[in-house]
Amino acid sequence: MRVAALYDIHAMPWALEAVLADVDADAIVLGGDYLYGPYPRETVAAVRALDAHVVRGNCEDMAEEWERAQLADGDLDWLQSLPLTATVDGVLFCHAAPTSNLPITTARTPDEDVLRTFYGVDGSVVIGHTHHQFDRTIGGLRVINAGSVGMPYEGEVAAFWTLLEDGEPSFRRTPIDVERAIATTRASGWPHGAGFVEENLLVAVCREEAIETLERRRT
Repeated sequence: MRVAALYDIHAMPWALEAVLADVDADAIVLGGDYLYGPYPRETVAAVRALDAHVVRGNCEDMAEEWERAQLADGDLDWLQSLPLTATVDGVLFCHAAPTSNLPITTARTPDEDVLRTFYGVDGSVVIGHTHHQFDRTIGGLRVINAGSVGMPYEGEVAAFWTLLEDGEPSFRRTPIDVERAIATTRASGWPHGAGFVEENLLVAVCREEAIETLERRRT
């Protein structure tokens, strides 16, 4: 079975559109954080139109006032009613952890902290939240980060996602139209749009610097 894991879209519908054109899978899992970006209404409409397993991220629980004003009637209630987890083909999918969408896990988080976050999980779990792909095995636990479609920390401006085939991950990268992303983000009215263009689209976020920042925040 082929399962596409698409996480952290962050209201970038053109990035989601590009990835969906790349996906050849039996099932799609959407791993949370559809909000906190320039086009929340369009992104949520696209998500709701998909035949997919959809879980909730932290940005759905902490929607900002501007985002709330952009969403269609019923969208926020639907987003906040989504489950924290989904199980597909024997693999557990969640945004950050099975019981909370806030814990930070990076490629460098100490093993004992990872085991504490995923206490009780046996086998594979696919997460996002920290926007960089990794695959870590600690004893009987395997933690796979699917990456971020809309806001990656990978040293390249593209859309990052993961395809699992019979549970084995293959990390994927889909090119996006960067000039379109810049222009549409600037035109969106999103209060954080100018800063996002400067820091995430005109340049790529450095993976190692992002991991270091996330680890400092975690501790």
